[in-house]
Amino acid sequence: MQALYQWDLSGSDLAAIEVQFHEDEDFSNVDRDYFHELLHQVPARLDEVEAAFQSYLDRPVAELDPVERAVLRMAGYELLVRIDVPYRVVINEAVNLAKKFGAEQAHKYINGVLDQAARRLRPVEHPQGAGGSGLLKRK
Repeated sequence: MQALYQWDLSGSDLAAIEVQFHEDEDFSNVDRDYFHELLHQVPARLDEVEAAFQSYLDRPVAELDPVERAVLRMAGYELLVRIDVPYRVVINEAVNLAKKFGAEQAHKYINGVLDQAARRLRPVEHPQGAGGSGLLKRK
């Protein structure tokens, strides 16, 4: 999430951000392949990722707090593409990141947006899912 936040605010090269994180952060408990996938695929599929949650926002994506935007982008990608990760895990991790890095009530907003998105994106998995949407495209 922090690397996506940095990319969003600085516009830095993704490879340079990745090298910086590998050098500056403790990666002993990090899945390096997953980190690489998120850092490179979220920006590569940004329109699709933002479309996954945009209709559940109360303002345009560009007006979101940068931390909230990074968390929603990461979780939106996971809901869309990483169906091996249960939607509840995606939401729980996003809420925890928002609690740690976001504004005071950001976690509640993140939870509400992602729960609605999960209903549509993971209708078989979500108990309140609203039928198949055809959005589970993988590239």
